[in-house]
Parts: sequence; structure tokens; C-alpha cells
Amino acid sequence: MPFGPLEIILLLVVVVFIFGAGKLPQMMKGLGQGVREFKREAHESPAPAPLSSQVVPPKPEVPSASPVTERR
Repeated sequence: MPFGPLEIILLLVVVVFIFGAGKLPQMMKGLGQGVREFKREAHESPAPAPLSSQVVPPKPEVPSASPVTERR
């Protein structure tokens, strides 16, 4: 359900009353910097490494049982 122009204006008036007109530019600046940083990090994230370059830990060696010999 999209907001109409009346709802947006009412929301802006309420925000100005709550935070004051002087604080509003600081809040928008911080919001813009956060969005910009998020976009930059999303585009600069390294691609996942190919499977062949991933290190696989060696399997632990299980001691082998000695052969059983019959003694009579």
C-alpha cells in the first residue's frame, strides 16, 4: 500500500515536531553516510574462494590393529 502525498507530509511534520528542525539535517546526513557505506561494502565484498583452493584438514589416522595369530 503506497503512501500518498498527505501521509508523507504528515509524517514529515511529526518527525520535525519530535526531533526539531535543527536535528533533522544531522540525522539525514548520518542516514546517507550509512547507506553509502553499506553500498560500498556490498560492492567491494570479495568473491567466495573456489573449492580447489580451500584447505581441507587431514583426517586423523586410526591406528591399525595388529594381525591376530593363533598360538597353540
